[in-house]
Amino acid sequence: MSYSKFIPSRPAVFEMAPGRMKSVEELPIRSIGPARAPLPPGPQGHPILGVMPEFNRDTLGFIERCRDYGDVVRARFLYVTAYFLYHPDDIEYVVSTNPRNFVKAMSLRSNFFHRLVGNGLLTSEGELWKRQRRLAQPAFHRQRISAYGDVMVDYAQRMIAIWRPSEIRDIHRDMMRLTLEIVVRTLFNADVSEDADKVGQVLSQIVKPFASQATIKWILDNRLPTAAHRRFHREAQKIDEIVYRIIADRRASGLDQGDLLSMLLEAHDEDGSQMTDKQLRDEVMTLFLAGHETTALTLSWTWYLLAQNPLVEQKFHGELDDVLGGRLPTLEDLPRLKYTDMIVREAMRLYPPAYGLGREAIEECEIGGFRVPRRTQIFMFQWVTQRDPRFFPEPEAFHPERWTEEFAGSLPKYAYFPFGGGPRFCIGNTFAMMEIVLVLATIGQRFKLALAPDHPVSILPAMSLRPRNGIHVIVEKREV
Repeated sequence: MSYSKFIPSRPAVFEMAPGRMKSVEELPIRSIGPARAPLPPGPQGHPILGVMPEFNRDTLGFIERCRDYGDVVRARFLYVTAYFLYHPDDIEYVVSTNPRNFVKAMSLRSNFFHRLVGNGLLTSEGELWKRQRRLAQPAFHRQRISAYGDVMVDYAQRMIAIWRPSEIRDIHRDMMRLTLEIVVRTLFNADVSEDADKVGQVLSQIVKPFASQATIKWILDNRLPTAAHRRFHREAQKIDEIVYRIIADRRASGLDQGDLLSMLLEAHDEDGSQMTDKQLRDEVMTLFLAGHETTALTLSWTWYLLAQNPLVEQKFHGELDDVLGGRLPTLEDLPRLKYTDMIVREAMRLYPPAYGLGREAIEECEIGGFRVPRRTQIFMFQWVTQRDPRFFPEPEAFHPERWTEEFAGSLPKYAYFPFGGGPRFCIGNTFAMMEIVLVLATIGQRFKLALAPDHPVSILPAMSLRPRNGIHVIVEKREV
């Protein structure tokens, strides 16, 4: 990717460490201290709106072009100051080295987002978050999730049983439905097959406003009872009904089924009190959404990339034939499906389900030689850093072979961070990787997918990196 045309000129640079570029203005800062550190450069934008119009017109292109200003970039969204961080060292400082000085970004505290996930694991802070994390962690231990492998394969088999050769399918819709059914069955031991299409349609409507977060309309819709505000809350209520039904059914049964919901129902505070239905709803909703949409997006973009890269696809099918020999995949096959794992890693590099992480500075600090005032919004973009040519040769190419142990070990820690990092590293990362590989293997054994020629694919960067109008594929049966 080229970053050279966004501004007329750039300051002279000196190599301070492998892969780390510093501007001449930055060189003496380290010895001066944060109080005298300068503010970083960045686009000026509109006198009132700041960079909001440019950001909304082309979100991904804008955050790519901003990289021309350096590794730390300052931008203004109306009255809100934001810093964009592009270098792994600076990202590590925020999410891992000094995480206590940062809370979740303002965008995750919006009315719409809070209505969706409440005060669950994704949005909570401090001691509440620690308690919630402790309660949820046992459900994601390797020994427990190993029992989920057969369920994942079984649900994938059920889905493709109705596929017919030469038919056109929206693979994104199929993956959303599949991963929704899997997460509800494995984590909540419930079946939502009848609700899956309804939930998928509702979610598609709910995420649309998040694609326009940096607009006056977004601010007004969050704070005032506009038509969009009322519509969003109506759609969220539809999902609430399903979640509360799952909770009510479990309470009525009184059974401990060993899944996450049972653990949360049995959990007690130090004073002996249990979670209310609202608290349970927030935790269930967080995993309900995060536990299936991000996985579905990775699967969708992986099929999209495979369909455009026949040599990779051929090697993928070859590994499935060699390892599985026509039988269904199992958990024991995962260590041998090495190339499939590389494909997934590369797909998440190019199309990370979450294209950015957000934090807010609690107290003033210094990042990359620049002063960060308190309450500054900090954004770190997987979309840009994971395509940085300093760390990834041929960064735009889909090249799974790059993911050797040697290459992965040589990367700066936060050059690749699709699951986030630090204390808030994604709790379900092992679950997700297992599910993605098993689903790819189950489907890839029997089918080959080609892109439908009359359906253009584009990206909708909302809460996550969604295909705007789905991904239409032509299904062809493989002869093994």
